[in-house]
Amino acid sequence: MLRIAIGVYCLWYLAKRYRLFLRIAGSDAALFRPVGLVASLKQPVPVALFRALLALTLLANVAFLLGWRHRVSGPVFSSLLLWVMSYRNSWSMIYHNDNALVLHALILGFSPAADALSLDARKRGAAHPARGPREDWRYGWPVQLINVATVFMYFVAGVAKVVGPLGWAWASGEGMRSQVAVDALRKELLGEGASPLAFAMHDKLGLYRLMGVASLLIELGAPLALLGRRAGRLWAVGAFGMHWGILAIMGIKFRYQLAGLIFLPFFAPERVMRVFRR
Repeated sequence: MLRIAIGVYCLWYLAKRYRLFLRIAGSDAALFRPVGLVASLKQPVPVALFRALLALTLLANVAFLLGWRHRVSGPVFSSLLLWVMSYRNSWSMIYHNDNALVLHALILGFSPAADALSLDARKRGAAHPARGPREDWRYGWPVQLINVATVFMYFVAGVAKVVGPLGWAWASGEGMRSQVAVDALRKELLGEGASPLAFAMHDKLGLYRLMGVASLLIELGAPLALLGRRAGRLWAVGAFGMHWGILAIMGIKFRYQLAGLIFLPFFAPERVMRVFRR
């Protein structure tokens, strides 16, 4: 279920930005600042080569989504996704919010995520009806690893706040209010338009103080989500609400987070199939 859900999201994300990625790849070479997997490149690759790699990524994405020859398509897709996203981030600002998607795809790509609900499983079941997939604790470790990656990304974000210039004063709300104000002014000056909430809330420092404390609790307390199923789900709901709050106040779209897919491994999406099997 995680492979299918994340595979669908990746396919939508890449297909929607296909032309955008190609335009970026054709930018002036002076703007190229390689990061991540492409950090060793001295200059951009030819646009034709990037187009071929992007198309191959989309094809591998479909195979990953369908669970077709997953032992090959899984690692190929997730590795290509890492390369494409690294290359895309080498031309402008680094989109850190995409890191979770790439890490999740990598874990699923290199794990047995297609032993059920896949073309591989269907083919195997047709050939050997008695050898269908069985529930096993070993299928849980990739899910837990995804959760570990998720909570530590939030934890790092919290640490970045408290080791920054404001330190623990971030909890006072003043830093968050200033950040929202700067973002709103930038959007107003550039013609994009800021959220009305950014202006309505500016004088409510107490509310910003509450949100500042809440953000630190969610981010620095993220590792506590690994203590148990209930703790994980409570944390996931809190973090999910935080992202929707950011969207409402600042208009910033962390799409993977807003869709809830980053938090899906904390729940039990396989129960959906159990309902249909009854």
